Amino acid sequence: MKKIFPVITILILLSLLGLIFFQFLWIKGALESQEQKFNEHLALATFQVSQDLVQEKGNLMPLIKKNPSVFPSERLQMEFFAPTIAQKFSKDEIRQIIHKAFDKQGLQKVPFEFSISSTSLIGEELVSENFYKMQVDTINNIEKAIFLESPGGSNSEGISPQEILVILIPHVKSFIWGSMTWLIIGAVVFTIIIMCAFFLTVRALVKQKKLSEIKSDFINNMTHEFKTPLATISLAVDALKNDKVFGNKEKMSYFTGIIKEENKRMNKQVETILQAALLDKQEVQLNLKKLHAHDMINSALNNIQLQVEEKKGKLQVNLGATKDLLMADEVHFTNLINNLLDNAVKYSKDNLQITLSTQNAGNQFKIKIEDNGIGMNKETLSRIFEKFYRAHTGNVHNVKGFGLGLSYVKTMVDAHHGIIKAESVVGRGSTFNISFPLAK
Repeated sequence: MKKIFPVITILILLSLLGLIFFQFLWIKGALESQEQKFNEHLALATFQVSQDLVQEKGNLMPLIKKNPSVFPSERLQMEFFAPTIAQKFSKDEIRQIIHKAFDKQGLQKVPFEFSISSTSLIGEELVSENFYKMQVDTINNIEKAIFLESPGGSNSEGISPQEILVILIPHVKSFIWGSMTWLIIGAVVFTIIIMCAFFLTVRALVKQKKLSEIKSDFINNMTHEFKTPLATISLAVDALKNDKVFGNKEKMSYFTGIIKEENKRMNKQVETILQAALLDKQEVQLNLKKLHAHDMINSALNNIQLQVEEKKGKLQVNLGATKDLLMADEVHFTNLINNLLDNAVKYSKDNLQITLSTQNAGNQFKIKIEDNGIGMNKETLSRIFEKFYRAHTGNVHNVKGFGLGLSYVKTMVDAHHGIIKAESVVGRGSTFNISFPLAK
């Protein structure tokens, strides 16, 4: 698992980066293709406009008497006196012709402005309303300007040569991006979904890795916890088989007492594991009653007093709260206090000193448990309430337990609608602050 985890992470990351890269290339290619398609449709539309203007134009040549001395040929005279586009069509008519051509090419929503001008002396300029305004607004960003010189000569059908049609279309790229909005949104959304899936996969792998490590530690600890009492019981049984011990009532009582204590110890470990399983299934039912917290705390102190004396430590108690009536389950409340005190003893140094104090703050009953033990670093402090988690202190078995004590404490504090916070400094000890609402 340790070797395959980084390989899987790297492979997934490379796949994700590759997918994003090719997604980007696809969008870029699609935009270029769309722009090319737009240009082709635009060229066809403008060509259609010029054709429509030529075909719909009638003969409005003024009735001027031909003068052979000025115009040596009829063709030259007709070209000179041929009416311009500006003379034949109004602005609205030209706009309608352009709209019609744009509609045929699927460019219905494309905004445009136009201008028709002639270089001849009698030519007029016909300009749409916002042509010059659009030129000013987009002078550095005119994205499409189509200049079309009207055909002249014999194919002009009376149109003056060198008439120029200019169609100005601003912000073409914005229009192209807009036409691909849903494709781009879809690509981005699915990319985000894949990224989220990648994140969840990596997080699941990290969690699985941690669970695997926790499981290994739990099996090691459980093996040690059961192996020690079993070995002790086995030695005690062998001693009882000895004829000298069998005939001595004091020694018989001593070894049977050892067997009984070790049996109780094993039962306690089994109950702890079963209790954790019940907490997982949320099958623990609290028997809540109005109880005095100080009475339950004193009961827990009596249970831990012997362990403190064996360590030659000091247990200082200051029950300063004037109100201690809580809605609590006597067994579980006593157990959670006992677990905190037991932890203080387990992770103690020389000159063990534990201080337990209580006080009131508004409608809250507060308990503070301090010790001068080995303390915890920030990583350990952030994970102490996780099930099966145990701080690494060098030897896996130098402190007995399954890593269930503080997880149980947190669960029970939450069940009593309380709050628990931990503070610790490595080498200086730890402090647990618990707050419970007073009973109404």
